[in-house]
Amino acid sequence: MVKRSLSTIRDLVARERLGAVVTIISGPGTGWRTVLEAGKGVVSGELPPDIAEDVLADAEQLMAREQSRTLTYGDRALFIETVAPPPLLLIFGAGHNAQPLVTVAKLLGFTVVVADARALWATGERFPDADEVIVGWPDAVFADRNLDHRTYVVLLSHDPRFEDPVFAAVKGAPVRYIGAIGSRRTHRARVQRLGVAGWSDEEIDRIHAPIGLDIGAETPAEMAVSIMGEIVQARYGAGSGLSLRGTGGPIHPGRTVEEVGSAQG
Repeated sequence: MVKRSLSTIRDLVARERLGAVVTIISGPGTGWRTVLEAGKGVVSGELPPDIAEDVLADAEQLMAREQSRTLTYGDRALFIETVAPPPLLLIFGAGHNAQPLVTVAKLLGFTVVVADARALWATGERFPDADEVIVGWPDAVFADRNLDHRTYVVLLSHDPRFEDPVFAAVKGAPVRYIGAIGSRRTHRARVQRLGVAGWSDEEIDRIHAPIGLDIGAETPAEMAVSIMGEIVQARYGAGSGLSLRGTGGPIHPGRTVEEVGSAQG
């Protein structure tokens, strides 16, 4: 049973599929392990029939958020551990702000692609941590990529000639995050262009601009922290972006399940 579960997990990882491993950690059936695949349900093992429906529903929610939790069902406690392929970060614009952003994103486990039409800027030497550096216009990036909820898009170019093709490609796509650099005045002009291009107010509201959390960032490295902080917040759909110091109650208010493996302890 354990060998078959491990084989199924390896298969999920090899195919870069989203899944979860459900393990009964206390109560009847302790040690029972089941492997799920998002959208398919059980792919190895089985769930106790009396709680199967509830576990599947909770697991689908956790997989969508790429979170792992211990949940209690009657006299059983189950650990639902999400198995997720690396999220994809597409960075458009290979200027100085992009360099530390790539490094921080890689430290956080992202697959990172950098694109810029300027060959002198988009080089492997300038971006040694990037998984791929593309010299070209945005069409070259989107040609063979499936944009899904694990895709994050960052625009670090102020040039509408480079921005607008990116927006055209992501319009209507289920990407998790779209962020764009620039002042509030720059974004107002951007909003006007997108309105003319047929973007609704709801679609425009999905764009994080000015990009990043307000931490008083000044340097490119500090901006990278600000941007990745906002991306992490969007990834898990939680957090206020405010300082934890001085707050009472749970670190993550509103969560009703026990957090497992938290660095906060």
